[in-house]
Amino acid sequence: MSESVSTSSPSLSLPAERAPWLIKLRQFNALTKPRVIQLIVFCAVIGMLLAVPGVPSQAEALKALAACIGIWLVAGAAAAFNCLIEQGIDARMKRTAWRPTARGELTRTQTLTFSMLLCGMGMFILGMWVNPLTMWLTLGTFVGYAVIYTVVLKPLTPQNIVIGGASGAMPPVLGWAAMRGAVEPEALMLCLIIFLWTPPHFWALALYRVEDYARAGLPMLPVTHGNAFTRLHVLLYTVILLAGSLLPFIHGMSGLIYLGSALGLGLAFLAYAFKLWLKYSDELARKTFRFSIIYLMLMFAALLVDHYWTI
Repeated sequence: MSESVSTSSPSLSLPAERAPWLIKLRQFNALTKPRVIQLIVFCAVIGMLLAVPGVPSQAEALKALAACIGIWLVAGAAAAFNCLIEQGIDARMKRTAWRPTARGELTRTQTLTFSMLLCGMGMFILGMWVNPLTMWLTLGTFVGYAVIYTVVLKPLTPQNIVIGGASGAMPPVLGWAAMRGAVEPEALMLCLIIFLWTPPHFWALALYRVEDYARAGLPMLPVTHGNAFTRLHVLLYTVILLAGSLLPFIHGMSGLIYLGSALGLGLAFLAYAFKLWLKYSDELARKTFRFSIIYLMLMFAALLVDHYWTI
């Protein structure tokens, strides 16, 4: 899932003489990118619930809880590792300059230790109380985001978010695997929706943050190919997303409630992208970015409502 979900800079300033331990706790929490993790866990939970034919039993609910905790911990570890690797880049970008690593409030050793501790705890919980498949898939997602995307793709190619989006699209697959012990077509369709959603979501942000990325030396699409080229690709990916979002209905995984929601939300997203393509403004790019988050949450919520409505 894209790290771009959170765009605000939460204040970490508290009187040191009053609660130094609380300040440090908030700094470590900030490393995990809590708002991003909320969306990751939300999508994973939807995958879990859709994987269960009816209302989850007590045993299934406990397994889902363990899976949520494990996925949250490993996702937090990946986010912290990302902050470690991009410490210098974050310091040069207004959007990320507030992060504790960028400000030098946490050392590299502290950050690495924290990341590895979270990853180890999450892996243990998933392996012990969920299943080995979910454990290894979650570890693969960690490597995909923290290493392949952050270290290799992001500084190398303007297609970084497209290729690296595969790891960010994994939460519903992890949730499905947690409950079924298998990766099935339905889980892959959910993964595909997030994969297709990621480029227009992220590029809408990159359009109005282009100076930030240029200053940091990152080859984001608006930096390397310009504003107009990026806007066209936001539009094209939104069209593809609309088509891809219909797969759950076509496959028989969902019914008319989801179909109506997918068409309505998809056309609304497409309208934002079309307006952005016709005439650019930073404010419209911000609105498109914000709507993209609402879009994904409502799409997955619609899948869940449809799932229980047809039971």
